[in-house]
Amino acid sequence: MDNRRLILLLVFSFSLVMLWDGWQRHSNPKVEAPAAGQTAGVPTPTPSATAGAAAVPGQPAATPAAAAAPKAVIRTDVLVAEISAQGGDIVRLELTQHKDTEDRSRNYVLFDNGEKHHYAAQTGLIGNGLPNHKTLFNLGAQNLELKDGEDAVTLRLDAPATADGIKVAKLITFHRGSYQAEVSYEIGNGSGAPIAPHAYFQFTRDGKPAEQPGGFGVQTFTGPAFYTEADKYQKVSFEDIAAKKAKFVTKTADGWAAMVQHYFVAGWAPTAGEREFFANQVSSDLYSAGVILPVAAIAPGQTGTLSVPLYAGPQEQSRLEKFAKGFDLVVDYGWLTIIAAPLFWVLEWFHKLTGNWGWAIILVTIALKAVFFPLSAASYKSMAKMKTLGPRLQRMKEQYGDDKMKMQQAMMDLYKREKVNPLGGCLPILIQIPVFIALYWVLLGVVEMRGAPWLGWIQDLSVKDPFYILPLIMGATSFIQTKLNPAPPDPIQAKVMMMMPILFTFMFLWFPAGLVLYWVVNNTLSILQQWQINRMIEAGGKTAE
Repeated sequence: MDNRRLILLLVFSFSLVMLWDGWQRHSNPKVEAPAAGQTAGVPTPTPSATAGAAAVPGQPAATPAAAAAPKAVIRTDVLVAEISAQGGDIVRLELTQHKDTEDRSRNYVLFDNGEKHHYAAQTGLIGNGLPNHKTLFNLGAQNLELKDGEDAVTLRLDAPATADGIKVAKLITFHRGSYQAEVSYEIGNGSGAPIAPHAYFQFTRDGKPAEQPGGFGVQTFTGPAFYTEADKYQKVSFEDIAAKKAKFVTKTADGWAAMVQHYFVAGWAPTAGEREFFANQVSSDLYSAGVILPVAAIAPGQTGTLSVPLYAGPQEQSRLEKFAKGFDLVVDYGWLTIIAAPLFWVLEWFHKLTGNWGWAIILVTIALKAVFFPLSAASYKSMAKMKTLGPRLQRMKEQYGDDKMKMQQAMMDLYKREKVNPLGGCLPILIQIPVFIALYWVLLGVVEMRGAPWLGWIQDLSVKDPFYILPLIMGATSFIQTKLNPAPPDPIQAKVMMMMPILFTFMFLWFPAGLVLYWVVNNTLSILQQWQINRMIEAGGKTAE
């Protein structure tokens, strides 16, 4: 197999790898949205049911009170939260520092009460007569705003007292400059006997995937995820939940439960103690996932408390690491994490240096080129020598005609005499493919790239170039590289190689602009390096003559 055929095989293999990787991440089919108000009809989970998972009784009909229930609005410097008196659910969460994907004049909405998705954070107590996410609470205030000089703002909701005198209050606290909140319960036992209820903290969401990136039709993961120190990060697809094939740890002494989507995440992270994870299908396109916790026994006349941290916001890795151990794993690079994670760390360092992600990508490309310079130089020297052998290979072809066995033997003898490795030119491609795919997932997966401008017409490096200028430049540089390489002796192979820049240009039209920028810079540096090496080899050959 000669050099050109191997390159074609590598390109084909690369395409298969990309498609396979996309298929592995494709786990959310498009389905119809649930009816409005359906999240209010989500059943209350119960602890310690079959196989340790939360049981799901028959789904009750959505109550009219769900849509009509009063709502309170809390504003901080980074979000606007809408909280329903029905259960104290967070039914809408607007992130003021992030813009909507389709309409850049609007803020991004994570928890959604039906505009695009049905997605809410719900909590409740499990026990006879205790309030849950269907209970109508009394709102302490209709509107709260974090004022100058304040670090936190708290909404208090009071549930009606039970028949035996148990009083429950739910408190939701948001903090300045943070996407982390605390959801707490105060349980006053006015009865004559001790009580030991359970509490649940869950996300209820439709199965529609969130905003998706372009390029190869790849879909990022949308769905529940769980983490424990023993079993690490576990993603659960909506399809497996619906088919009752979902596999994840249920009872554990640590860990968190989350609902993951492209660029954003919401998670419950209890601080300590036993917990029970669950994930259920509520209706044809509505799912709930979360955690159940025991509440310490409360003696008569005493008040018990329980508080669980909530994160609901962008997958900014510095914030995720602070929220809970392992929570940064929701930024999922798949099987190339070993390359993508340090690659992002270097990108982030260059971003701090330049203040611009586009220039950071350029500097990373230069750094990678410098690291692999000796290796690529050796490969380019091999290719340059191959180019000087072109006329002699052509004469061999004319000499041996259709006798391929003698032609191959003569070629091998020539390569051996001239100390040329015909496969040496493929090494740069082999090196670039894993880095290329890793950078692809970094650009698709990290929220820091979302909406990040470079210069001029490139105002978002995570999406395609709106005017296709970078892909056309990439195609031109690929064509120049092809011309610098030795032409295959086979005319058909030569034509195929000349078509490769056109094929790559077409593929790159839909790739993120940041990825195309990386490839353009890489091609440009490769052209300069190869051109210089070609000059040196040609000059050496003339001197020898």
